[in-house]
Amino acid sequence: MKWTLAAALLPAQHLVDVARTAEESGYHSVALPDSVFYPEKVSAKYPYTKDGSRFWPPETEFVDPFVAIPAMAAVTSRLEFHTNVCKLPLRDPLLTAKQVASIAVLSDNRFAFGVGLSWIPEEFTFTRTDMRTRGARVDEAIEILKLVCAGNGPEWVEYHGTHYDFDRLMISPAPSAPVKILVGGHSEPALKRTARVADGWISVNTTPGAIIEACARLHELRAEYGRADEPFEIIAGPVGNVSRDDYRRLEEAGVTECQAAPWWQYGVDFRDKAALIESARRFAGEVIETY
Repeated sequence: MKWTLAAALLPAQHLVDVARTAEESGYHSVALPDSVFYPEKVSAKYPYTKDGSRFWPPETEFVDPFVAIPAMAAVTSRLEFHTNVCKLPLRDPLLTAKQVASIAVLSDNRFAFGVGLSWIPEEFTFTRTDMRTRGARVDEAIEILKLVCAGNGPEWVEYHGTHYDFDRLMISPAPSAPVKILVGGHSEPALKRTARVADGWISVNTTPGAIIEACARLHELRAEYGRADEPFEIIAGPVGNVSRDDYRRLEEAGVTECQAAPWWQYGVDFRDKAALIESARRFAGEVIETY
């Protein structure tokens, strides 16, 4: 089992030191979320709370992962990074591919790209993108990202789809190893997309039981798509009082990496950098080193 330090909601000033601590303490990776803005009024319910309300205040810091990850990669040498998850349909795929390729090169291929759809109608309205076609556009965007970031360095690519269309072009720099595409979400369309085109899956923060059920469905779908024997990663975000037995069950279900946010587990105020760092080290000592 590998371990991710999930750096959601953390103050910008803490992120570089968090990366150093994660590498020193034996974490495999750091995950960064994506939030472009906080609409004052939202016409849809947040899907991951019982009452549909957002649990973070509007001033919560969400540093752009395309900015934060290069800064964190610059002070580390082994640590890997991924987005958890980037709201891909809000963005132009070629501009995104340019950013992803640049991060992969600057980090020496230590970057994986986790993608999702976004649940907020206002994000699509305010960025002048179409929520109705978000799934189909994500499918095409993933194909474009895989072309640009195939791992062959800069090369000529072209794409002719329903939503995106361009003739031969080259993006440079481009990575020397393929950038892994990870898909997030528990819905059936998300699981099918993962099984069909992705190099891995990222769960939402939920119970070990719900993650295990999703893993079983993923195994079925990957077999249906003829991909059961291909390399595949499952990054899980178990919540609650997660025991060592729970981690074992997740691993048996196919989970390759577990996320941890120790400051929540230990009741630490993550705005206190010293306490934040100590909680990350404590989890490493109590769980990672003894697992």
